[in-house]
Amino acid sequence: MNSGTVLLLFVFVYFIGLLVISYFTSRNSDNQSFFIGNKKSKWWLVAFGMIGTSLSGVTFISVPGTVGKMTGSEYIYGGFEYYMMVIGFFIGYFIVAAILLPLYYKMNLTSIYTYLGKRFNVEAHKIGSIFFIISRAIGATARLYLVVNVLQIFLLEGLGVPFWVTALVLLLMVLLYTFEGGVKTIVITDTLQTSFMIISLIACIIYILSHLNLSLGEAYTILEQKNYTHFINFDPNSKTFFLKTILGGIFITIAMTGLDQEMMQKNISVDNLKNSKKNMLTFAGTLLFVNLAFLFLGGLLYLFALQNGAEYGKIDGETVTNIFGFKDSAGNIKNIMGDDLFPALSLQGHFPMIISVIFIIGLISALFPSADGALTAVTSSYCVDLLNLNEDKNRTEKEKKQLRMKVHLTFTIIFFILIMVFKALNDKSIVYLIMEIAGYTYGPLLGLFAFGIFTKFQISRKYSILAVTILAPVATYIINYLVTTYTHYRIGVELIILNGLLTFVGLFIIRQGKSDSEKKFWYIFLTILIIARLIFKLFIN
Repeated sequence: MNSGTVLLLFVFVYFIGLLVISYFTSRNSDNQSFFIGNKKSKWWLVAFGMIGTSLSGVTFISVPGTVGKMTGSEYIYGGFEYYMMVIGFFIGYFIVAAILLPLYYKMNLTSIYTYLGKRFNVEAHKIGSIFFIISRAIGATARLYLVVNVLQIFLLEGLGVPFWVTALVLLLMVLLYTFEGGVKTIVITDTLQTSFMIISLIACIIYILSHLNLSLGEAYTILEQKNYTHFINFDPNSKTFFLKTILGGIFITIAMTGLDQEMMQKNISVDNLKNSKKNMLTFAGTLLFVNLAFLFLGGLLYLFALQNGAEYGKIDGETVTNIFGFKDSAGNIKNIMGDDLFPALSLQGHFPMIISVIFIIGLISALFPSADGALTAVTSSYCVDLLNLNEDKNRTEKEKKQLRMKVHLTFTIIFFILIMVFKALNDKSIVYLIMEIAGYTYGPLLGLFAFGIFTKFQISRKYSILAVTILAPVATYIINYLVTTYTHYRIGVELIILNGLLTFVGLFIIRQGKSDSEKKFWYIFLTILIIARLIFKLFIN
């Protein structure tokens, strides 16, 4: 039995375990079990399981790879710069716990976008849900594609398994164990999968330290000497400038956790607000340590590779910092920098079989929480927000459940189609571009919720909210393009702040109860503000 078959056998056994859990947790389940777990989830289970959902397969393979990658003009390597965003996440979770969770529990929501309907109108409710479904479908399938592609390239391709079969089988696995229980099931399975992910992380760190014969302190000192450990990027024009990375991390958490049905449906499945806040803050604190461990692992992976013959590329004797890997028989370096570093070392004979098995289990454990939560959340949002299933008095509970299952199956097919689209594009940079585009859709949600929470204005004109939420991302894209093209400044994660701000201003302009002259004033003011900002950046830089 070859190594690939052994690894697949472990994946199969792992999945059987998930099915067993699903069977026991989904017994006597109904739609409320699927949507919010009957509000009986234990806060500590949710907190631990959300780590896996938050990190995803992309974090499992990408964050370690960033440590040795080329970064801004002031630094050779990315180092631990990503940790500034993690600090932003940490602050953002406190804001979500203080402002959004009390709101959701006070209104006893199944879908968080019901708030928009009660605060504004049905149009706002539907728009919020649609933006979420688009965002989560694109983002989740992009993450799925990256992990499926790793399994395909490093494991299944050699066994003659086509890519589409790999993608379909993995999606069917997720469908099978979430089909009945939904949130009630994934609260338990995500906890199990997070455990395996963290065990994989710790085991890999211990193995590499042992192989290199280093203690934690000695390893960190070597990483520091190689410039792999700097946390703060002081270059204000860089996308990873520390202040805007922290600020961006705060607003990303508010939007992509606090305003995201996938993340919040698990929080509001907890029995009361106090325990839900405990869940959120415990989860936030744990992420500080877990992400730091992933960055440390990334540094160790580069050290391990360097000791075993890997090197940075060179052109005319000068080191090229965006090429890193092992030379082939012809003397050419096969680049494994970034996403391919961890999988290449784990699955191409550089690590012993036991570490390869642990890596595969960790990778699958990172993949499933991202996929199961997304699939359950978009199904919930579509049923509750767009079909208004909870308020439907014309269908029996059995008919509602059958309809929900059909929607669940339909989204599984849509996820499969999107994964195949990413495969057809076959370009990692395009995948990240599409993920960035998906991030644009959270800006309108940020603006909508902020306008609803911090103002008392109403909006009555038909389709006006739709117009603003479409124009704001378009304007954000244009501003980003102009700034990037004509200045040295690079807009990074603060893009979502600009998007949300434009949405907020647009909603303020169209609010109910203002005169035509005031409306014209705000249109002119906004136009002048944008033009002045662009001119300022153009001439200053």
